[in-house]
Amino acid sequence: MDKGNSLIVVAAALVDTDGRLLVQQRPEGKPMAGLWEFPGGKVEADEVPEAALIRELREELGIDVEKACLAPACFASEPLGGRHLILLVYICRKWKGVPRAIEAPAIKWLRPLDLHHLDMPPADKPLIGLLDALV
Repeated sequence: MDKGNSLIVVAAALVDTDGRLLVQQRPEGKPMAGLWEFPGGKVEADEVPEAALIRELREELGIDVEKACLAPACFASEPLGGRHLILLVYICRKWKGVPRAIEAPAIKWLRPLDLHHLDMPPADKPLIGLLDALV
């Protein structure tokens, strides 16, 4: 596979003290608008995945996360248009601040089994069972 054709994306499975996961709704005007996803985003050319996720969580949810609080959990590999998506998911149980929807129209906290009822991007849906086993 041509690395230049790959899109590396990071996402966080934020877990609260009740074992619920945070998902956010994709905004209008973006691909897959209205679908629910784990917060995160693209890894820029000069970033390592953990730094990208820390940046994205600050931008999207207004929370601060330490690299030591990000535990690699699972990944997904999916075709996405003319590119190939590699989604790296980290579990995070500790952060500073209260997550709020800054870029997304809405966020919600749900138990892993309840995520099966949401409309989610193809790369996120298969991860629910894996995350359920880890939470």
